[in-house]
Parts: sequence; structure tokens; C-alpha cells
Amino acid sequence: MQFQPKKYYYLISFQYLGYRFHGWQKQPNVKTLHLMVDRTLNYILEGKYFKTLVSGRTDAMVSAESATFELFLQHEIEDLNGFLALFNYNLPQDIRALAIKEVDEKFNIINHPKTKEYFYLFTYGEKCHPFCAPIMTTILDDLNIDLMKQGAKLFEGEHYLKSYCYKPTDKGVYTRQIETCELVENTIYTANYFPKKSYLLRVRGKGFMRNQIRLMMGTLFDLGKGNLSLYDIKHSLQPDVFVKMNYIAPASGLILNKVEFA
Repeated sequence: MQFQPKKYYYLISFQYLGYRFHGWQKQPNVKTLHLMVDRTLNYILEGKYFKTLVSGRTDAMVSAESATFELFLQHEIEDLNGFLALFNYNLPQDIRALAIKEVDEKFNIINHPKTKEYFYLFTYGEKCHPFCAPIMTTILDDLNIDLMKQGAKLFEGEHYLKSYCYKPTDKGVYTRQIETCELVENTIYTANYFPKKSYLLRVRGKGFMRNQIRLMMGTLFDLGKGNLSLYDIKHSLQPDVFVKMNYIAPASGLILNKVEFA
């Protein structure tokens, strides 16, 4: 009978600025978050076996306030705080590990029930300081913010969201629940070079399709510009309705705020 080494499982929460990365997933000839995380782990683990799985992949230039990945090992980490400090010491400055805890083999980061919350940060009406670009989208046109707030609320609840999936197929599951969708003034992110007023779209749900939130945000931008009406959004959410939404909001304004596991 072949010997099977004991396995150890750890959950690591981390945050990153996604502006210089081509998303999480490893790809040939580009810099990705998974590449940098695995490269750092390989160094500090000195070539010992490990495997990493993330709770959800983000696209190129998307940032995270708090994301989570699972670390699989064949040896125990005896000093969790020391490991976290060593990990941070060797990570690039735009990635930071926040916490680590041990879980058991029953935990599955892919299938475990979870809720995700995203922010989309934007401002409008004037050209911003270039330092804003990594996390904030600037719309130079005037926007009707009050109308956009009404439009955001239309997404709350259970709706048919095929119109808000990039390149949907006929086999996808498009009836989904959005727990929260609200547009509020930004009081979370501040800097002396930020505009006087900026805004956040806050979206919370159990799972999101490819480019879903960016398509929702793009639709709200078109609503605020007067290119769409509240009726257009209501119609796009009806069962079996598919409207090709052409405006995908820029990725750099999107921030994964947190992932919560049941």
C-alpha cells in the first residue's frame, strides 16, 4: 500500500493593487497575482510541495481589499504569525497578506458557500490627478447621480442577468440573486489628490459572472449620461430578455472588498 503523506490546509486572506497585474490566473509571458504569490511561496518554503487555490479570480487591473486563497501543504506550519511575516517580507509591495488560519480537509474554497462584496469607485466632471487612475474611474461627462442611485436599486433581488454577462452562452445560469446594490458617496477611500467628491457602487451577492459588475456599472454610467432610461434597465432584467450592453466600465475602478464564508 502506497504511503500518503498527511496534508495540511490553510486559509490566507490578502489584499492587492491590481493595476500592474493581468488578473489572478497564471498566463504565459505576463505578470499575474497567482504567479507572484506562488513564486514567493516557493522561495520561502524552499521548494517543498505546496498548492494554492483562490476563492475567485479577478480580471486584469482589478484590485482587492480582502481576497482569500487556500494553501495546501504536506507539512505543518508551526508558527503561523512567523510564516505570515516572512510571506509579507518577500511579497512585492502591491500585495499584502492579512491573516492565516488552519482549516480541515472538509473545507473547499471553491464550493464552500460564500458571499462576495465589490466596490466600484468613480468620479465625474473633471480630469483627475493621474495617481487616482489605479483605483478610480473618471467620467468627464456630467452624470445624474440621483437617477443612477435609482437605477442601482433596480438590480437588487432575483433577476435574469444574461444581459450583464460578457459573451454569454445558451447554457449559463442567468437567474441570480443580488443581495445589495447601492450607489453612495465615497467616504472609505481618501487621499489629498482625490477629487472633492467621489462615489461607490456597492454590490453584494453569492457569485458574479464574467464582467457582470463592470457591465452593471457601465449601464449606470449610460443611465447617468442620459443614453438609457430606468425602463431600459427594468426591461433588461426581465426573464429570457437579452440586451447586448456595449459599455463595460474600466477594470481599474473595481475592488473586491471582502469574501465571507458561511
